[in-house]
Amino acid sequence: MKFSVNQKDLQNSLNYCQGVIEKRSTLPILSNVLLEAKNENLKITATDLDLIFIQNIKNVDIEEEGQTTTSCSTLYDIVRKFNNEKINFYLASENKINLESDNSSFNLNCLKATDFPITESNFKENEFILNSKKLLKLLNKCKFSVSSDETRHYLSGIFFHVTDNDGKKFLTAASTDSHRMAISKTLLSEEINFDPIILPKKTIFQLCSLLDHYDGDIKISNLKSKIKFEFNNTILMSKLIDGKFPNYFQVIPKDNQKKLEIDLKPFLTSVDRVASVSLDKKDGLKMNLINNNLNLSVNNSNSGDGKESLSVKFDHELDISFNPRYLLDVASNMDGNKIEFYLKESGSPALIKDPSDFDSIYVIMPMKG
Repeated sequence: MKFSVNQKDLQNSLNYCQGVIEKRSTLPILSNVLLEAKNENLKITATDLDLIFIQNIKNVDIEEEGQTTTSCSTLYDIVRKFNNEKINFYLASENKINLESDNSSFNLNCLKATDFPITESNFKENEFILNSKKLLKLLNKCKFSVSSDETRHYLSGIFFHVTDNDGKKFLTAASTDSHRMAISKTLLSEEINFDPIILPKKTIFQLCSLLDHYDGDIKISNLKSKIKFEFNNTILMSKLIDGKFPNYFQVIPKDNQKKLEIDLKPFLTSVDRVASVSLDKKDGLKMNLINNNLNLSVNNSNSGDGKESLSVKFDHELDISFNPRYLLDVASNMDGNKIEFYLKESGSPALIKDPSDFDSIYVIMPMKG
């Protein structure tokens, strides 16, 4: 195997591989990337057995085709420190690969490519196309409320499913950690054959990272316990979470009539400032609402207290407390200039909407006291 590859292209691919590979893997081969040089392409593969990332780098100068595996972290560390555009690779023996650029030369240990665990499944049946920005929006709107509680594994991902609203079909995403919930949907241009799935947290963050730099179509196909995303010379395959996502429709408040409208930026900065005195996640941010006036306060017995007032639109009286981090997470995901709360009473969950995005809603449980 002998080839030359552009430094930036290789660095970008290895950067994504780093996010897939487990830092402390029990199998040495899982710390490696599979490099395959063939037909002017360098195919790079990384896996942790649950997630597989494959990327093809095009227009690679290949003198001799071949394949091998070597340590991803070591290779990435070297490649990102090179300044030259071209890096030359040469497989010196079955267990040594040489790479050089300018005056630098390295010999890295290899493990046989045939030992690399990779399974390509036939995903042809349930394929559909979705614009990358639409998928990225669903992921970003829901990822912050994914649960970290390992005892309820079915909440540790985003639930994707098709919903019907007035005869229109939507791809809908929902996530909850049982204290808060995020729901977002995107209109589908055609009917799709898509079984409900729960996408794991690690896959969500890998997808977000990849889609941040891509604008175009994605081919999505799911097959029982796996899903595959294909775009831009890249394939991401993931196992799905086995479990039943709760009926989240039941949790959406239906009769919250007290509407609170706030300018988004002042609200974000005020909550952030007042929450500075909170050293403990148990500290609630009190919202005291009296006729178009919102008083925010946090009181911590160890660090002190903070207060701030905002002018708002609200023609009722209500005292309610929330975890300030939850409020900041939701407010940070708003697209427009306003945030709307629909409230009932101090012990009832709040329904939160973004007036500039009718396809996303949020629910937050209040805190006691």
